[in-house]
Amino acid sequence: DVSPVVAGLIGATVLVVSISVTVFVWTCCHQQAEKKHKTPPYKFIHMLKGISIYPETLSNKKKINRVRRDKNSPEKEPARGNVSVAAAELGLIGSNKGPDGSNIAPQVDQLPIKVDYGDELSPDQSLTPGGSKTSSPSSPGDDIMLGELTFSVDYNFPKKALVVTIQEAHGLPVMDEHTQSSDPYIKMTILPDKRHRVKTRVLRKTLDPVFDETFTFYGIPYSQLQDLVLHFLVLSFDRFSRDDVIGEVMVPLAGVDPSTGKVQLTREILKRNIQKCISRGELQVSLSYQPVAQRMTVVVLKARHLPKMDITGLSDPYVKVNVYYGRKRIAKKKTHVKKCTLNPVFNESFIYDIPVDLLPDISIEFLVIDFDRTTKNEVVGRLILGAHSVTAGGVEHWREVCENPRKPVAKWHSLSEY
Repeated sequence: DVSPVVAGLIGATVLVVSISVTVFVWTCCHQQAEKKHKTPPYKFIHMLKGISIYPETLSNKKKINRVRRDKNSPEKEPARGNVSVAAAELGLIGSNKGPDGSNIAPQVDQLPIKVDYGDELSPDQSLTPGGSKTSSPSSPGDDIMLGELTFSVDYNFPKKALVVTIQEAHGLPVMDEHTQSSDPYIKMTILPDKRHRVKTRVLRKTLDPVFDETFTFYGIPYSQLQDLVLHFLVLSFDRFSRDDVIGEVMVPLAGVDPSTGKVQLTREILKRNIQKCISRGELQVSLSYQPVAQRMTVVVLKARHLPKMDITGLSDPYVKVNVYYGRKRIAKKKTHVKKCTLNPVFNESFIYDIPVDLLPDISIEFLVIDFDRTTKNEVVGRLILGAHSVTAGGVEHWREVCENPRKPVAKWHSLSEY
């Protein structure tokens, strides 16, 4: 009794609904199967006493929340993780010392600059060289013993993976005069490419830390081991200032043969030699100050000879410009990303309103950052001009800008490690 038109509509509706339900069910099953068989795109696996840890899964927000919870319980260890852009860009923020030696917050309430303030310093973020302590125990004489580091090297042939276990350190120097102890941790990098950067957790109040942490680096052919160098940087964590560098250990794998099994090594920790650090490239910037308008014009011109940060041998750099008043970040801007180049040309300018009387306390920080779509952006190098400049070229550049108003002053500067 149903007309052909109505029957056709009902049939078409049933057909469309059936197909939609089938496609939805198939998509859900396919996604579930992919999740079960998907291989994590991590460069390394971190083993902490038999427990696998993937540092890349920790977002910046989660790490900051963990740090803030630790503020109420100083005995707990800080959150660990790779060096992040957020930690580097907040490097100038620190705390002032009161008359009794206690830490007080920087006084910036009267700052007459109407811009958004930056994030406050988290405990695991360090200061720039300009904010380091005047007397650092990390620069002792050559006759002072810095201790020894024990670690092991192994190679997994089926997985083409280099396995490095940081076991323990002995006889570390005292870095905290108040507790007569240290809070050591270790950063490790595989040279010369510096593609793999990892670090251990912080161990509190000890001069003989036992880390027992294993890092597995995949995608390293055995034939290339002879060209690699393991670089261990031993540091002491400082909650209110820059982490102190105790020393370093350089281990060329040319003299190590892990083909027959795990090789355990003990090396003496040596004073860090800054001159051996690989160049981070150069950055050309131009500064000009207009005293009448009370404006500072910053132009990021170009960079050259940047290190290779990607597997392709290139990089995707951009520059982040942070302006600090004292130790407080008061403005931040960034350039566009330049794809697949080690010699980018930016030619981008930024204008900041800065009163004349605040110029002696202003610092401008340039962070050259490698953009990565899948993992965290990594800081390539840093340049600081202004009150906290630590290089002779930076001091001279800032002096010329202040002494020659309305004149753009452009100079090349070598980038330093963060």
